[in-house]
Amino acid sequence: MAADDDLLRDGKDLFREAEDAEADNRQTAEDDIRFARNSEQWPEEILNQRKLEGRPALTINKLPAFVRQVVNDARQNKPSIKVHPADSGADPDTAEVVNGLIRNIEYTSNADVAYDTAVECAVSGGFGYIRVGLDYAYHDSFDMDLQIKRVANPFSVYGDPNSREADSSDWMNAYVVDRLSKAEFGSKYGEDSKSYQSWDDIGAWGEGPWRQDNDILVAEWWARREEEVKIYLTATGMVLSDKQVKEDEDIQLGLQAGLIQITRERLAKAYRVKQHIMTGAEIIESNEWAGCYIPIIPVYGDEFDIKGKRVFRSLIHPAIDAQRMFNYWRTTSTELVALAPRVPYIGPEGAFDVDQDKWNTANTQSHAYLEYSKNAVAPPQRQPLDSGVAAGALQEALNAADDMKAIMGIYDASLGARSNETSGRAIMARQREGDVSTFHFIDNMSRAIRHTGRILIDLIPHVYSGERIVRIMGEDGSPETRQLGKQYPKVDPKSGQPMVDGQGQAIMALHDLSAGKYDLTVTTGPSFTTRREEAAFQMTEMIRALPASAPILGKHLAKNLDWPGADEIAEELEEMSGGAQIPPEVQQMIEQGKEEIARLTEENQQLKQDHSLDEAEMMAKQQQAGVEAQNKVKIAMIDIEADKQIAFAKIEAEKEIAAYKARLMAQVEANRPPPQQAA
Repeated sequence: MAADDDLLRDGKDLFREAEDAEADNRQTAEDDIRFARNSEQWPEEILNQRKLEGRPALTINKLPAFVRQVVNDARQNKPSIKVHPADSGADPDTAEVVNGLIRNIEYTSNADVAYDTAVECAVSGGFGYIRVGLDYAYHDSFDMDLQIKRVANPFSVYGDPNSREADSSDWMNAYVVDRLSKAEFGSKYGEDSKSYQSWDDIGAWGEGPWRQDNDILVAEWWARREEEVKIYLTATGMVLSDKQVKEDEDIQLGLQAGLIQITRERLAKAYRVKQHIMTGAEIIESNEWAGCYIPIIPVYGDEFDIKGKRVFRSLIHPAIDAQRMFNYWRTTSTELVALAPRVPYIGPEGAFDVDQDKWNTANTQSHAYLEYSKNAVAPPQRQPLDSGVAAGALQEALNAADDMKAIMGIYDASLGARSNETSGRAIMARQREGDVSTFHFIDNMSRAIRHTGRILIDLIPHVYSGERIVRIMGEDGSPETRQLGKQYPKVDPKSGQPMVDGQGQAIMALHDLSAGKYDLTVTTGPSFTTRREEAAFQMTEMIRALPASAPILGKHLAKNLDWPGADEIAEELEEMSGGAQIPPEVQQMIEQGKEEIARLTEENQQLKQDHSLDEAEMMAKQQQAGVEAQNKVKIAMIDIEADKQIAFAKIEAEKEIAAYKARLMAQVEANRPPPQQAA
């Protein structure tokens, strides 16, 4: 219980730190979204004053067009994830399976909606989010599938204030919050929980936003912690974790039998991620997460750093003042023209005596004719309208509109409007300027998707484990199935027949997603559909320029068209190209070519035979020279060995002679008579 209290206190402290760090960014983002997307562009006090005075306050919102230009550009150029093998344990075919599996995850979870929502939030407010989740593949299945989910409300996420990486890969804490009423909370988490029981006890919730009005804040707290784990290197080069050594029965049996031998061990850094569901009163539940990253990915807008504090801004934030100026001057010009009195008539006294009713309404109604008195000195004259002030206001409005374009770097050519460019090349150059000035939003989206792919690669071995059949998607959207964790006959993609080796044995494939390491790249470009349409256009132009290429390009052109039955037409064209009748003169040339090829082949074989004889003679000479050289070496070695043996024999003989002399001297000394003593 004390451990839960400490965990709750840590979670609330970290949330307060994240809330304080993001306060400025979140307030600015909310103001920008209200201004650009909800057209709340007049200050409230000025708007109320104008309403009291009966004066107009027009809002002509030009900013959504700029936002859509960037967002729809991102929609047309979808970043795509490409997985590559990274070490010797990885398999290129398995990398293709992972590629197809990620595309299937994106397809089944509507990842394009998540990507589009995130980039739209980043362009409009400065930041958006994507998250990776886990759910059952089907409602009646126990298999789990990964999902890429959208975060519709970017203000529900609080990131790590200490993060410095552009893709948030170094996040150690993150929160996803939601406000629930008492009935909603009881339905979701039960009425027996501490939070529900202490709903009306304000003191149980502590300070902060945890209990406001009649709602409470429920936070999904993701905590990532670094730890040291022991890893082992086996004699075969396989790396095992401490958990595998202690819990995997197969590895334990291999160690006991001596089939697996550990040669080295060391401590390595690892990360463990936990999900805590908490309120201000309790930790409701805690769950282990399979991956080593927090599965929430930010998509940032314009980012810069001020004294260590990260600031995120939207595309339209610098153009807010220009938009306000535009609204003001358009309102002013409208007010001057619309509220000005109608143009009156001026004439001498008595000129309007005839039909006074028509003259009284002449400046407010249209009449077929107006009569004036014949006794008038001069006919009535209409007073011209002074439109100088309104013209000045309209000019200032145009200046404000140009200011918006210059601030955001998106000009008329990018927005599809007519401009001062006359040639197509000039229009494309101006469009390119607009794309370059906003490319950092697209690039930040690519970084986020790259981190999303990194999270998926980290989770896939844990989720898609064991023997399982999964669906993968091709780049063109065609589905296939693959067997995981079990060998199966490899099939030729063209013929659809099982592949065999030189001995006629079936070639087996095995996709073990837990073996080896994989990395990824992200490429940004048109979707497959767009590229197919471009390919069809280019092939059509080539056939027009070079009609002789039609038999070759026809079937490929049909495959890239969106007609109903285009695939069948392509197959028929391919059959026609394979079985078409060849003209006689062409057939004769082919036969002559075959005869010439046969003659050249025969001459080549003869040259090969002659060359083989020369090679055989040369090889014999080389072998004979080699044998002679080897014999010389052997004779030299024999002479050296004989000299050594003779030297050893001489030494031994000298030793034996010396010993023999010593024995003779000993015998002589023993037989010598003793000397005579003197009388």
